[in-house]
Amino acid sequence: MTVLPTGEQYTLRSAGAEAVVTEVGGGLRSYRAGGRDLVDGFGEQDMAPNARGHVLAPWPNRLRDGRFTWDGEEHETPVSEHETGNAIHGLVRFVAWQVVERSSERVVLEHLLHPQPGYPWTLRLRVAYELSAAGLRVETTATNEGDRALPYGEGHHPYLAAGAGLHVDDCTLVAPGRTRLETDERAIPTGAVDVVGTRYDLRSGAEVGDLLIDHAFTDLERDGDGLAWVRLTAPDGRGVAVWMDEAYGYLQLFTGDVVPEPRRREGLAVEPMTCPPNALATGEAVLRLEPGESTTAAWGIAPLG
Repeated sequence: MTVLPTGEQYTLRSAGAEAVVTEVGGGLRSYRAGGRDLVDGFGEQDMAPNARGHVLAPWPNRLRDGRFTWDGEEHETPVSEHETGNAIHGLVRFVAWQVVERSSERVVLEHLLHPQPGYPWTLRLRVAYELSAAGLRVETTATNEGDRALPYGEGHHPYLAAGAGLHVDDCTLVAPGRTRLETDERAIPTGAVDVVGTRYDLRSGAEVGDLLIDHAFTDLERDGDGLAWVRLTAPDGRGVAVWMDEAYGYLQLFTGDVVPEPRRREGLAVEPMTCPPNALATGEAVLRLEPGESTTAAWGIAPLG
């Protein structure tokens, strides 16, 4: 039997919806509800292109030169984005995850990240996907299984689907960030600016049009339950939303302008992140997990219209 590029495929079904989670990367490959794709995913014969659906840990986004200092010790993890000289999106995107729980509507995957050059700690990661009539819920738990404190950050990388035959240009985007992180030519933050009075103020919604977005946002507006929401809506009123709990203080949005044709700007990457780009180097919002300590964060995807 031929082994698929992303390994075993775990299909979840509930209330007429279907989502597929992969063994490799523990990521989300597809999600359909109401007869339409909610995420711009990929086929089972493909590797996940452009980080589609990936779990980003033990750091999300970029780390300049792959270098950081922790408790007085310098570390250097391999550069994985060679055009910028950065280490990007952590260490678990192309490793196998093990199923520890499974039902028709739920699957829980786990990966034990062993010490390695640049990240010499033992970290257990568990990600749970649960599908219901309300949407898809994703919960990630990290546990320090070693004997000394470790640095940790996490994110996810789904692409929301604009809709059949559409691009993100055709859609209306609502996003909660009050502050945008400006970046240099290597996509490393250089400062924070208020979005008020700019095209990046998407809190009340705006047509995407020709707006190019590849930025992290913070100071996220939240509802009464502490959730921050992103909504992408097509002209017919149907769309898809991402919510994230208070563990995610940062949000990366990416309109896919460097994605090769024919998929350029067909999906919007909406990336909940517990810390900003280059966080291991700056220390900003990096979690310190003591031996035996765990942390959990939750986000999800829901259909609109």
